[in-house]
Amino acid sequence: MDEQEMLRAAIPPLLAWFHQNKRELPWRTGRTPYTALVAELMLQQTRVEAVKERYVLFLERFPTAESLAAADEEEVLKFWEGLGYYSRARNLHKAAKIIAREGFPQTWVGLRALPGVGDYTAGAVASIALGLPAPAVDGNVLRILTRFFADGRNIAQDGTKKYFSRLLEGVYPPETADFTEALMELGATVCVPNGPPTCGACPWSDRCKAHLAGEEERYPVRTEKRARRVERLLVYVLRQGKKYAIRKRPAKGLLAGLWEFPNEPAEGASSPQGAGTVVAVREAKHIFTHVEWHMTGYLIEVGPSQAQEGLVWATAEEVRTRYALPSAFKAFMEWIE
Repeated sequence: MDEQEMLRAAIPPLLAWFHQNKRELPWRTGRTPYTALVAELMLQQTRVEAVKERYVLFLERFPTAESLAAADEEEVLKFWEGLGYYSRARNLHKAAKIIAREGFPQTWVGLRALPGVGDYTAGAVASIALGLPAPAVDGNVLRILTRFFADGRNIAQDGTKKYFSRLLEGVYPPETADFTEALMELGATVCVPNGPPTCGACPWSDRCKAHLAGEEERYPVRTEKRARRVERLLVYVLRQGKKYAIRKRPAKGLLAGLWEFPNEPAEGASSPQGAGTVVAVREAKHIFTHVEWHMTGYLIEVGPSQAQEGLVWATAEEVRTRYALPSAFKAFMEWIE
């Protein structure tokens, strides 16, 4: 039996397992192509638990592509707050303007042309919302299939993803949405990335080559990740009466165009005492994909004569509701809440 035949024979038990075990998730009810696109962009590199509430709130405010297209970017970013990778929000906003003007794309190629939509997202939306046999191959699917076939290809190489995409294209059943989501569900709940997979609960345990050989944790084969760079920052939460100082980050680079508390590299920084009266100090850490911020934060009371130019002074309510501060500064938000 070749790989395609093996995979085709494994689809019925996978779908049966999915129908019995799938999680209740907000984006699986009342789905439209637009809401599927919102969900998939939110779920990129973000935990499901973090997305659930934000997805519901986002769609309450922007229920259609037209309502999102008409919104101000600052408001869109505020409703994305806490999800990280804010370029996704900007791309979704741009895509909504295209959809409002031209209609929702009906092909994989049309989806792939939208801002911020790569091969995986195009495949996910096409198969889940449009009924097209379009594979959505990400790390979860690569992990499942390399274990299923005991395949030693390096998943970091482009050729591996293309190989398994072609393999899936040849076996897609009529239930395109269920098949795509079943693979996602299997990777998220059973054939997990961290720690040993729970093979006893897997619908493929009787045919998975890695499991039958007792070598589940050998797969997938991947290139070692580089260690994250550590940056040490001093963060200043400046308070003047009932207002706090924030500023906008540069238009390019990490957290581009978002708001932040004033900060500077710790190395070579002057004493924060010169800025005013230090009221409190705390340490915090935030991890990005390639860098870690190790932060020392200072809550500082300043007088009118000590106020710095280039800052926006906002009340606690305004900071909470109007300005999008990334979760990197969440630890210091407690001071103003």
